[in-house]
Amino acid sequence: MGLQNTLRALADPIRREILNMLKSGRRSAGEITEHFSVTGASISRHLSVLKDADLIRDKREGKFIYYELNASVLEEIMLWLAALKGENDDKE
Repeated sequence: MGLQNTLRALADPIRREILNMLKSGRRSAGEITEHFSVTGASISRHLSVLKDADLIRDKREGKFIYYELNASVLEEIMLWLAALKGENDDKE
């Protein structure tokens, strides 16, 4: 995981909203696009950035592409943030 790519991907509000949508389960590219008032090409680019950051996975089924969260990368980020905050330090 490239932390810089991950944080860059998380910086955009549309990409964060896409992640919020996917937390309830996988969605097709069309379902994701319908949720926003931007072009399909723009959503495609956002999905590409999320995929490059390994925050989502895609799977083609026939003529549809479905996207889902990659929870393992999100867990790594949460652990890093917790360590940065000092929550994992031994307390004596």
